[in-house]
Amino acid sequence: MPTDINVGIVGTGIYLPDQVMTAKEISEATKGYWSEEAVKEKLGIYSKRIPGPEDGTQEMGVKAGLDALERTGIDPAEIDLVLCIGEEWKEYPLTTSGIYIQEKIGATNAWAIDLQQRCCTTVAAMKIAKDMMIADEDVNTVMVVGGYRNGDFVDYTDKAMSMMYNLGAGGGAMILRKNYGKNLLLGTHIMTDGSLARTAGVKYGGTEHPITAENLDQAYKSLQIFDVEFMKNRLNEVSMPNWFHCIDRAFEKSNLGKEELGYLAVLHFKRSMNEYMLETLGLTHDQTTYLSDYGHLGQVDQILSLHLGLEAGKVTDGTVISMIAAGIGYAWAANVIRWG
Repeated sequence: MPTDINVGIVGTGIYLPDQVMTAKEISEATKGYWSEEAVKEKLGIYSKRIPGPEDGTQEMGVKAGLDALERTGIDPAEIDLVLCIGEEWKEYPLTTSGIYIQEKIGATNAWAIDLQQRCCTTVAAMKIAKDMMIADEDVNTVMVVGGYRNGDFVDYTDKAMSMMYNLGAGGGAMILRKNYGKNLLLGTHIMTDGSLARTAGVKYGGTEHPITAENLDQAYKSLQIFDVEFMKNRLNEVSMPNWFHCIDRAFEKSNLGKEELGYLAVLHFKRSMNEYMLETLGLTHDQTTYLSDYGHLGQVDQILSLHLGLEAGKVTDGTVISMIAAGIGYAWAANVIRWG
C-alpha cells in the first residue's frame, strides 16, 4: 500500500432547519417530568433544531452538499465518490440516498454508496474515504454527506429515553481530497460491541413488528431502549474505556502524543459526560464546541463541531483535532486531524 499519499479536508457544508424546539418545550413534552432547568443543565439542551415540512433526510443532505461545494469552490464534476452518511429514516424507504444526492448536486462523474453506523458513521466514512483513496488511483475527491432527523421517533413520555431527548435534525457534508497537503486526516480507530446490537432501535416498522392499524399510534414514536437494565449496565462498564481506547489508538496511529490535542469535535451528550471528557483529556471549554443550541444531529455532529470551531477561531493552522463519536449498536470511534 502506498505510504506517500496524504488525504486532506478541503472544507465542510452545513444545513440547519429554521425550526427549533426549546428546553421549555422539551420539558412540556415530558409532561413536566423533566423541568426546563434540568433539560438545560443536566441534559445540556437549550434548544435543538427540528425539521420543517421540506426537511427530508435526503434533501438536507443535498443542501449540505451544495453548501460544501459553494464554500470550497469545488466543481461537482471533480467528485469521484459520494459516501452517504444519511440516516435510514428518510423520504422513501429502500431508495439510495447517496445516489439521489449525487444527482441533485451535479456530481455526474461520481459513484455513490450509503453507509450506516448510526452516530459513528461520519468518522467511519472518513476512514473509508481515506483508505479508498490510498487503494484506488481513480478515487481522488470524495464527498461525505448526509441528513439526519431521527428525533421524529422520540417519545418524550418514555422516561428511559431521556438520553435521546436531544435528537434533532440537520445535514452535513465534508469534501476530502487525495494529496491535498493540508488539513490532514491521520489515524482513526473504531470499536463495535455486538452484545448491544439489539438494545435500542425503532420497535415498529420492520419485518419483526410491521406497522398495523392496532399499533399505528405507537409506531411513529417507537424509538426505544429494548433492554434498559442491560444497556445501562453494559455502557457503564465499557463505554468510557472504549472511547478513551479509541482516542489513544488514533493518536498512536497518527504518531502524535495525546498532549498535542487542541480541539475536540464531539457529539452532543449530557453535560456531565462532556465535562468529564474535557477534564480527562486536559482540555478547556474553548477547545471544543458544546452543541447545546443545536441538539444531537447524530453523525452530523462532528462535521458541525469542526464547522463551528473554524468559524469561532478555535481551530487554526496547526490545531490537532480529534473527532469522537458513539453510535447505538454499539460503536465508538475517534480520529485525528492536523489542521493547516
